[in-house]
Amino acid sequence: MILFVLVFGLSGCATEGKVPAEQAVARFYTAVRAHDGERACALLAPEAADGLRTGGQDCAKAILDLDLPGGQVRESAVWGDEAQVRLTHDTVFLHRFPRGWLVRAAGCTPRGDLPYRCEVKT
Repeated sequence: MILFVLVFGLSGCATEGKVPAEQAVARFYTAVRAHDGERACALLAPEAADGLRTGGQDCAKAILDLDLPGGQVRESAVWGDEAQVRLTHDTVFLHRFPRGWLVRAAGCTPRGDLPYRCEVKT
């Protein structure tokens, strides 16, 4: 009985840790689909937002010019302050800041043994 409670309790904690990261991804893609570039950029890690400010273009316009596929959550994992959320058409990487989970990279596709290729990245 004690083992069941311990295992159940530990699996509950792991699931709870994933939910806020998944919700952050949902908020990000809701803003992108609504063409709300300001809101989408506010949900990016500062370095990711800065990376989109190139050639005199601001983040809000640049993020809407990208082809970010999104999709439904397939699986997610959290390691301390880092998270990965795999969607049906995308993989998103996040970091937990004092104000919550923010997107570090999005529009990411795996490349075998090489690092992911991402449209938005830090």
